[in-house]
Amino acid sequence: MKLATLRLSSEPGQTTAAVIDNGRAYYLENVKNLNKFLELDEATRQQVIERALLGESIAEGEADYAPLVPTAAHVLCIGLNYPKHVAEVGAELPKYPTVFAKYASTLAGANDPISIPVEDHRVDYEAELAVIIGKSGRRIAVENALEHVAGYSMAQDISMRGYQGRTAQWLQGKVWDRSTPLGPWLVTPDEYVVGGSISSAVNGEIMQQDTTAGLVFSIAELISYLSTFCELQPGDVILTGTPSGVAMGRRNEHGRHPWLKNGDVLETRIDSLGVATNHILGPDTEG
Repeated sequence: MKLATLRLSSEPGQTTAAVIDNGRAYYLENVKNLNKFLELDEATRQQVIERALLGESIAEGEADYAPLVPTAAHVLCIGLNYPKHVAEVGAELPKYPTVFAKYASTLAGANDPISIPVEDHRVDYEAELAVIIGKSGRRIAVENALEHVAGYSMAQDISMRGYQGRTAQWLQGKVWDRSTPLGPWLVTPDEYVVGGSISSAVNGEIMQQDTTAGLVFSIAELISYLSTFCELQPGDVILTGTPSGVAMGRRNEHGRHPWLKNGDVLETRIDSLGVATNHILGPDTEG
């Protein structure tokens, strides 16, 4: 099953949660986003979906993808979780997960344009598998961790490398508003292809290509580790790290890093999770 949060073209500023069935979207009545849906108990969730599928589908052009979980309480991110990416940045395999956080304000729709800030042209792409929590928990055992997963999605951890590199702490390069496309869908675990391909392409050229099978720290290990220090909540997001091939680890024919630039088209793909397309604009002179 696929679920989404949609913006309504007929009601600017308004969103609705939706279920996607056979390529058609259906309103989840009186549920404004997936955060609200995931706060419902399991039986009520099923009833809401069953009612939605009896209604009329949303006409094409009436809605587009909003950030998947726009009011996530926690957006927890893992760095250095693919061995080849660890190698390309000259680091050693970490003993513990490398954790940083984002705010809900960083989230964008899966196909939203991304603005290059006027303050930092060193803008990098980072395709990531996203885990969406469906059941709260604290100090979750590894063997029980996947029971807390509502589903999977994909994200782009767009990074402002100039600001990120100013200090040893990464936060300031990771929390720019509307810089993290998330979606388009939450795909439930029964339809998610474990260990599938993950890639990003810029203007049609594949830049990152790997599988999600080789994470340094598995999804279950990450859930257990993160829940040690904060109670995970329904709608929380875990970004599980990016493969090698980022602009920071590359040089073009001029010896320069191929940072994202105005006019680029960035595509992110993960098996069973779809494709997201972001047009790069900028620099953004309005903040």
